[in-house]
Amino acid sequence: MDRFFGFDLGDAESAVARLNKEDQVVPEMLTVVGEQSFITAYAQLSSGELLIGEKACYADNVIKRKIRFKSRFLTDRSSAADVKSFAAGVLGELYGSGDLVKNEDCSFYVGCPAGWNKNTREHYREIFEGAGYPPAKIISESRAAMVSACQSKHLQIGVDILSKPVLVVDIGSSTTDFAYIMGGKEVEMQTAGEVALGGGIMDEILLEESLEATNFMRKKIKAVFEASDAWKNYAEFAARRLKEKYFSDEEYWATHDCKDTIVIHYDLPIKFTLRMNSAIAKHLVNRKTPWLGGRSWKEVFIASLKDVRNNISGDMPELIFLTGGVSKLAAIRDWCAEVFPEAVIISANDPEFSVAKGLAYCGRIDEDIREFREDLNTLIKDTTIEDIVEKHIPTLYKDAVDCLVAPIIEQVAMPIFDRWRNGEIQKLSDTDEILQVEVAEFLKKDETRELLAGPITSWLKPVVEELESYTVPICIKHRVPYTALSLRSYLSADDIDIKVDAKNLFAVDEMTFLIDSIVTAIIAILISAIDLIPFMAGPEGVIIGVIASAVVLILGKDKMQEKLLSSDIPKAVRKMVPKNTFKMRMDSICDDVKESFYENLEKEKNDEITARMVEDISGQIEHTLVKMAEVVEIPLGS
Repeated sequence: MDRFFGFDLGDAESAVARLNKEDQVVPEMLTVVGEQSFITAYAQLSSGELLIGEKACYADNVIKRKIRFKSRFLTDRSSAADVKSFAAGVLGELYGSGDLVKNEDCSFYVGCPAGWNKNTREHYREIFEGAGYPPAKIISESRAAMVSACQSKHLQIGVDILSKPVLVVDIGSSTTDFAYIMGGKEVEMQTAGEVALGGGIMDEILLEESLEATNFMRKKIKAVFEASDAWKNYAEFAARRLKEKYFSDEEYWATHDCKDTIVIHYDLPIKFTLRMNSAIAKHLVNRKTPWLGGRSWKEVFIASLKDVRNNISGDMPELIFLTGGVSKLAAIRDWCAEVFPEAVIISANDPEFSVAKGLAYCGRIDEDIREFREDLNTLIKDTTIEDIVEKHIPTLYKDAVDCLVAPIIEQVAMPIFDRWRNGEIQKLSDTDEILQVEVAEFLKKDETRELLAGPITSWLKPVVEELESYTVPICIKHRVPYTALSLRSYLSADDIDIKVDAKNLFAVDEMTFLIDSIVTAIIAILISAIDLIPFMAGPEGVIIGVIASAVVLILGKDKMQEKLLSSDIPKAVRKMVPKNTFKMRMDSICDDVKESFYENLEKEKNDEITARMVEDISGQIEHTLVKMAEVVEIPLGS
């Protein structure tokens, strides 16, 4: 895709932003029917011409005129046709101005309330497709506002937002939209989405307040509003702009006159002055109105916040992000702080354009993510990861053997020696099979896995460092935080996500090398110990000493080993081999046992074992990278 359009179709006003993929950092707000923020209205003239925006509100010779239809989308089926007509009018304006070119490689990202479900969003998307739009995708308006803030660096916390719970409050003209975002993803709330409370109610109150302050022409203006919804809504739009102008800098307007005069062209032109001041501002939020069931705007807003808090099943938000035209009203921050005292509260810089810009950003984000994952898949498909792992495998062998030998001697070989010494094992040759079984069981224990976690973690660190020389450039290329593919955070002994299971680190067949080394050591220890048995005072001791010496002299050490392996040595003789001597001897030949294992691995089965190890470990690393890539939001993309 070369360009991405963000279409914020609001109930009262709409806006379109455009972002080029390569040469543009910030989305550009497009001018549609002379305005960057234009009225959401359309009119079908008797001539067949379709008008949108302000002109549609008061044009003559109209056979159909529609305004504020989006707020009825969930309840009035006919509103779908109104959305389509208005969207078609916007599309025509974009083509007419040259801001959109036929058949160009582009896509549209269109906003919707967070509370709309997947089916509703798909139905909405199909409307734009039916109106002739390029490929369209529907994105939550709250999410888009958040993306806009993150991308514009307005949120100084940056990518940390991906791990924090955030509540986005989007105060539109007809609804207030709540979206709970955790870890960069929207989390559904039982009462999420739209609340029938918008800035439009304040607009109507402001209109009434201004009418009450108008002595001259009040009746005529009221008569026009009763006869023409179009002109009434036009006046409400003017009231909305004045209200937002006032709330954007209440301190300034405390000492200046904040007003606007509009001209109503009905039978005769009528001038109507709208005013904002601190007294009227208080009325807007505190005046009880039938539109809200006899409650005030403030009462409904605070009740909605409390309802949202009660329905958040996860952590309370650490950040509340306010957007929408009314969001800069200072009192709203106070109300949010009252309900969510643990949260930091910020608002958008340009609330009227934040959604449209965020939608355009989402388009580029999606494209970046798609290309990012393609590049990652290319890395995974070639042999880079396997080559890195294979280069470091010898170190893994050494670290694992160094870690395992002493515990196996202590926890497996020594107990077997005790059993042989106590007569439970008849011949030394039986220890081979027993060792195989016992070592296999030892390797399956959780304790062994925990034992290996430290060495494996240490071994993985240089592997990860070398891997990052390939993953970091991919992240930089696609504007992804480089930590998105960093495995460093996973390399703690307590929480190792790249699982190299201890019981599969070396198969039992390969462990035979270690077993053989230990058996050899046992025999050497026994011969050495018997050679050192002192003559005892009694005849039995003398006989044993003579027999042992004669066997050694006649058969030699090698034959002695063979003889000892197959002999059922008397229990009394076994007891004469001191346990402490055995333990000291085992400790002293520990390094020889390790060296024997290294040599056997290198000479006999290295290729087979290495191939399996490289495949398994590389597969785990690749699986982890894919999972990490799946949750990348750059930030908060869809």
